[in-house]
Amino acid sequence: MTTPEAEQGGGGAGEQRVTPEGDAARADGGEPRSEDGAAQSEGEAARPEARLERAVRAAEQALIEYEIAVETFRVEIENFSRLHEQKLGPLYARLEELDARILEARAARSGDAEDRRRAEEARARLAPIPGVEELLNGWMDDSGLFPEAVAMLTDQAVRPPQRVRPSEEARKLYRELARKAHPDLAQEEKERERREEFITRVNAAYARGDEAELRELAEEWAKGPELKRGPSRAEELYARLEWLAQRKELLALLAKELEESAIGHMLQLAPDDPDGLLDEIGQQLLTQVTERERELAALLAEG
Repeated sequence: MTTPEAEQGGGGAGEQRVTPEGDAARADGGEPRSEDGAAQSEGEAARPEARLERAVRAAEQALIEYEIAVETFRVEIENFSRLHEQKLGPLYARLEELDARILEARAARSGDAEDRRRAEEARARLAPIPGVEELLNGWMDDSGLFPEAVAMLTDQAVRPPQRVRPSEEARKLYRELARKAHPDLAQEEKERERREEFITRVNAAYARGDEAELRELAEEWAKGPELKRGPSRAEELYARLEWLAQRKELLALLAKELEESAIGHMLQLAPDDPDGLLDEIGQQLLTQVTERERELAALLAEG
């Protein structure tokens, strides 16, 4: 698992990493090339807008690479969060219950008003809002709808959250589709709408880790219409560069939020072995549970 900065530009086997700076450098240096990679003619390279057009294309590609990296990291955080809750949630709940019972045992033993207050606060944090379950016929509590209620309302079977981790092939297909079909490459509103609808389907398939569907989408895109990019006036190109820069700033803020989240921090501790990290935390929690159980047993025995 990688952060957007680490993954930007891909990361699959044999892939060359791409960064905004690297793209810009390639755009400004070397032999002038047209959009399809062919060497530009002297007349085309001599146009005042030619260099600006290359800068816009480089900025577009850099932004797409960054969006791919951010979306990939978001999916990784979502998957890790689901697994974290599934594996460690019951242990956290057990610790909270034991802590409340230990405080209650201490308060009963000491009779101190401050001990009673702490015990009552700990118990209150665990208790649902009074009357909520009765009011809603057991369909939900203060945390939201029960899984059974959700299943009843949506006609879906109750089942635990599924482990989703896109394969390397799925990641490769997703990156290729995002680069080819990204809405920012459209120059007409109708084409942008078509691309947005298609990318929405691509994102959904990637979030499910559905490699087969991504392959089907790749075939579908290959058969679809592809509009050619026409020449732009210098004013339009400058406006385009400004928009791309603003979009990159927004993505950078999103990436920072993801990286600074609790789950994001955890992922960065063990990017290559998140499952191992969960197992390690689980063992630590089990040790804490055992210690709390012994402490509670000792307090009850003394009382």
